[in-house]
Amino acid sequence: MRAVHFNKNWDSLKSILRTLPEEPGIYQYFDDRGTIIYIGKAKNLRKRVSSYFTKSPENRKTAMLVRNISDIKHMVVDSEEDALLLENNFIKKYQPRYNIRLKDDKTYPWICIKNERFPRVIKTRNVVRDGSTYFGPYTSWLTVSTFLDLFKKLYRLRTCNYNLSNENVGNRKYKLCLEYHIGNCKGPCEDLVSEAEYNLGIDDIKDILKGNISGVIKYLKDQMNQYAGEYRFEDAHLIKEKITILEKYQSRSTVVSTTITDVDVFTIDSDENVAIINYLKIIRGAIVQTFTIELKKRLDESDHDLLVLGMIEIRQKIHSNAREILLPFKIDLVLNNVKFTVPIKGDKKKLIDLSHRNAKYYRLDLIKQQVLTNSQKIPASKRILEGLQKDLQLKEIPKRIECFDNSNLQGSNPVAACVVFIEGKPAKREYRHYNVKTVEGPNDFASMAEIVTRRYKRQMEENQPLPQLIVIDGGKGQLSSAVQALENLNLRGSISIIGIAKRLEEIYFPNDQIPVYLDKKSESLRLIQQLRDEAHRFGITFHRQKRSADFIKNELQSISGIGENTSKKLLQKFKSVKNIQNLTLPELIVEIGPSKAEKVWNHFHKAPDLAS
Repeated sequence: MRAVHFNKNWDSLKSILRTLPEEPGIYQYFDDRGTIIYIGKAKNLRKRVSSYFTKSPENRKTAMLVRNISDIKHMVVDSEEDALLLENNFIKKYQPRYNIRLKDDKTYPWICIKNERFPRVIKTRNVVRDGSTYFGPYTSWLTVSTFLDLFKKLYRLRTCNYNLSNENVGNRKYKLCLEYHIGNCKGPCEDLVSEAEYNLGIDDIKDILKGNISGVIKYLKDQMNQYAGEYRFEDAHLIKEKITILEKYQSRSTVVSTTITDVDVFTIDSDENVAIINYLKIIRGAIVQTFTIELKKRLDESDHDLLVLGMIEIRQKIHSNAREILLPFKIDLVLNNVKFTVPIKGDKKKLIDLSHRNAKYYRLDLIKQQVLTNSQKIPASKRILEGLQKDLQLKEIPKRIECFDNSNLQGSNPVAACVVFIEGKPAKREYRHYNVKTVEGPNDFASMAEIVTRRYKRQMEENQPLPQLIVIDGGKGQLSSAVQALENLNLRGSISIIGIAKRLEEIYFPNDQIPVYLDKKSESLRLIQQLRDEAHRFGITFHRQKRSADFIKNELQSISGIGENTSKKLLQKFKSVKNIQNLTLPELIVEIGPSKAEKVWNHFHKAPDLAS
């Protein structure tokens, strides 16, 4: 993972990012003082949180946020919708610096079945504890409106706010309104429907809002097919949209419930070494805080004892005074004015399951981080070489790798270079240059065969170490030439050899026409590229030096009467042609005598021929 922002805590954050689950949930960013500076939601926690560190910041504010992150914590939930609701709860409670301020009038909507005779079913943002039944919250007003329209059509519920007491209805206090006359109401205000019959519809609505909607969907599908059969395609399409919404609908959220007031939730997940205690704080039916602690086992402590210890520690730390505590099993403990509950179903059981799920993820994250830490203790070179052995399917770890590259310019000064890597690192003292001796003209294949033959013939004669892997800079042709050279030396099979072609970084194996493509980000490919590039650099440098020396030598030897020995003598004394050019005639005479000195001096100082 490549960080694009500067963050002084990157090393510690990197291990957290690698172990984040790919689940929906919320994440919290803390600064170095332990203050929450940002809360966000995610459909996939690992991808979302990692994106802050691998993508360029959208603006200066985001860059500042990432720069100030010191720690990351998360909580897993069941769905993206739950993540949205939990984010809303936490932002309102903590009001982090980098979050938008949420105000109470932005609370998500609920569906309320009023606590009254002939109940109304309405939408609201305010949950009032007046005995009414609330369902939600919902993240979409469209879902709420779809339900209310459906209920109105199916059950013809009243929408007026009349007090339909027995006395008022008996005294004929109210009269039928337009809603009755257009078929939207059964007329309870004039006692045209019994309370028992009306409440049958209310019971159906409660079932639907609890998630028992299969019957309703079947009814709507029948109606859609009927409209389609009557060629009422627009009406059929409207029904289809309602069916889609209902099929996507999930029963009430785990993170918000009106059936639960203020409680603490504790669960435990443990193995032979560690126990994780997870805590959820519920206020007015909403999760507003989560906390997790790790207990290292010293003896064979039971989950019962560890849960009691962790629960007391957390309650003291956060100064909790909740009168009810939800637990996964019974404990042998009595606290003043505190009720312990072990739920087996309903919303409270959902909270136990959610808390236990987060404790389990936390423990698994610890294991992953330990594995990563242990893997980082392995020397990088060993890890890379083991990976290279696996990727290339080598018989042994390539502790010594040698790479060859040819270099020539239109056939002039053909040279070759061999670089050596030991334990994945350049061993520059063992680099070698080679002048191609037996090949005329630009023939890379023959040059490669010559150099490989000379290299390993001498290594064997001098009893020098041989590599476990040879890398040839080139495609199938150069590789085949090198393989033939190894066969001539009876080394074929005892040394692994590959070729790398520059265009698409293809890896070629002997006698295999189809190349292998390693992952572009893999450490194996990067090591092979480093070998190839180093051999190319080393070979080009030598080639340039030879061309330069040849140019200098030819410049002096092009002077009539000046041979190789005189050129060599002057270059050894004065180092360069420019220095020789700046000598006076007497200085040249002292070095090479009057006759040759005059020829050299005239070559550099003769006047141009104007006639030409």
